[in-house]
Amino acid sequence: MMDILEVRGLSKSFGDLTVLKSVDLSVREGERIAIIGASGCGKSVFLRCLNLLEQPDAGSVIVNGMEITAQGADVDKIRRQMGMVFQKFCLFSHRNVMDNLCLAPTKLLGMKREEAEEKAMELLREVGLVAKAKAFPQVLSGGQQQRIAICRALMMEPKILFMDEPTSALDPTMVGEVLAVIRMLAKQGRTMIIVTHEMDFAREVADRILFFAEGGIYEQGTPEEIFDRPKREKTISFIQKHKYFTYEIRSKTGFDLMELQGGIWSFAEKYGITVSRIYALQHCAEELIYEFFDNVFKDTDDVHIALTLTYAESRDIISLELQCGGAAYNPFLAEMEADEESDEHIGITILKKKVKHFSYGFKEGVNRVTIEL
Repeated sequence: MMDILEVRGLSKSFGDLTVLKSVDLSVREGERIAIIGASGCGKSVFLRCLNLLEQPDAGSVIVNGMEITAQGADVDKIRRQMGMVFQKFCLFSHRNVMDNLCLAPTKLLGMKREEAEEKAMELLREVGLVAKAKAFPQVLSGGQQQRIAICRALMMEPKILFMDEPTSALDPTMVGEVLAVIRMLAKQGRTMIIVTHEMDFAREVADRILFFAEGGIYEQGTPEEIFDRPKREKTISFIQKHKYFTYEIRSKTGFDLMELQGGIWSFAEKYGITVSRIYALQHCAEELIYEFFDNVFKDTDDVHIALTLTYAESRDIISLELQCGGAAYNPFLAEMEADEESDEHIGITILKKKVKHFSYGFKEGVNRVTIEL
């Protein structure tokens, strides 16, 4: 197969900070590439440089035989060869789904509106959203908006599809539906480059994994080579960090605490975590879950809480992350503001004394609590 994308010597700096240093890459038609790496390593910047959403300082990018970085290049024309799916959907809020899908092909490709609508309905049917054709983005869930954003990129019939962490802004309940669409596209043989933090998904979908570090492609190979037999020090450290255990809770009455605690024990024991740390981890998980049960999901049995344990073997740090939707709720702030005589948040007070680090964030409707011990 021919190379659909060729990158040579791509470099990018922001002031004194060098993000990309002379990166080379060739992508075959139909190849599926996943880019992984630590936060801030240049993954998203690299993707944005390929279609000149970020202007590289040096290097060349050739797409389907056309160099977008050449002086005098018709950038808009070449960009049409590249579909882009962003983290935050970027749909036009004042236009309904059908208008969002039909605008670019009618304006830029000269497609008739009737033809564009027919194509749009085909894509909506593939992603299970025909009923939302006349809906506006603000009434759609995040997962539905991202599926529409993928359809919008496909409306231009791109030769290659770029996805920049397409699930990172989603509630845990919605990640699966978007990953299912991407799996479908992979089965269709579409050329894709996906920046992702979903390691299992990268292993399943990609033909080739690029691990980014030190300003570029630090190591690359098949999923088996990168995830099972990494060769270089930073790749090994990163992959070891991503030994993890996940657990989902969908109802308060159906929650089996003993099942969760048994899963935590089995996972931690497998990697030689001491008994005292396992007990601390179990206690922290229990306190956080019931804190959100009692304060965010007080009046409902329907919940969706996702717990992820991650063990960084090289640093001997085990972390627990809790994610859930609902109203913003910072358990650490609530504990600080509680009446001194109240024992309402005593579990969080004890938790804070057991851990090395704790943090809270709320973004795109998702609560995220992280602790390390």
